[in-house]
Amino acid sequence: MSANDRVLAVVIGRAGSRGLPGKNARLVAGRPMIAHAIAHALESTSVDETIVSTDGAEIAAAARAMGVPVIDRPAALADDHATVDDAVRHAVGAHGAPAGIIVILYGNIPVRPPDLTDCAVAELRRSGADSVQSYSTVGKHHPFWMMQIDDDHRVTPYVENTVYRRQDLPPLVLPDGGVIAVRRTALMTVVPGRPHAFLGADRRGIVNESGAVVDVDDAVDLAVAEAILAHRAEAVS
Repeated sequence: MSANDRVLAVVIGRAGSRGLPGKNARLVAGRPMIAHAIAHALESTSVDETIVSTDGAEIAAAARAMGVPVIDRPAALADDHATVDDAVRHAVGAHGAPAGIIVILYGNIPVRPPDLTDCAVAELRRSGADSVQSYSTVGKHHPFWMMQIDDDHRVTPYVENTVYRRQDLPPLVLPDGGVIAVRRTALMTVVPGRPHAFLGADRRGIVNESGAVVDVDDAVDLAVAEAILAHRAEAVS
């Protein structure tokens, strides 16, 4: 296999979090949250190697216990202003192993479809695109049904329209954080003023069913993830 065909999964997880302190190391269904993302990467048949980028000792310990190399993230890339692509570029460069495709997995997402990464990598290879990202439908949180409220409590539509039935809304999707598969050449592209330049010019997407990905940012998200994983465990027992 050539270097351009190799797939490196980078699981990223900071120690800090404002919404849910220490969330990436919190136990979810009996193991640290980030361990679920690591397990997903290890079980993905398209991934050749997995690494973890973190500044947290507990997160690093969880990764090493699963046999996964850890890249120590510098403090400058672990604060609230650090960007995902900067952290991933650092991890890829520090690791040094050749790989033409980089899979980015957020450590605070313990619930994903088992084949999500494999589907993203397959679409990247099929399409020849620069990146493939996963999305979920917006459902009832559609911009056509969003309103603005002014200081006098007057309500006006965010987007003027006459749609009353959900099935008549224009189909829109929202990035769900489940996976990003990106070519190394695109990832290494930095353009000032364009924060998403690392996704390249040709960006593709795959769509998950609503609720298939759970992005944990607060205690409610954590409870939802716990419930889903408990249900899955019951279903296979």
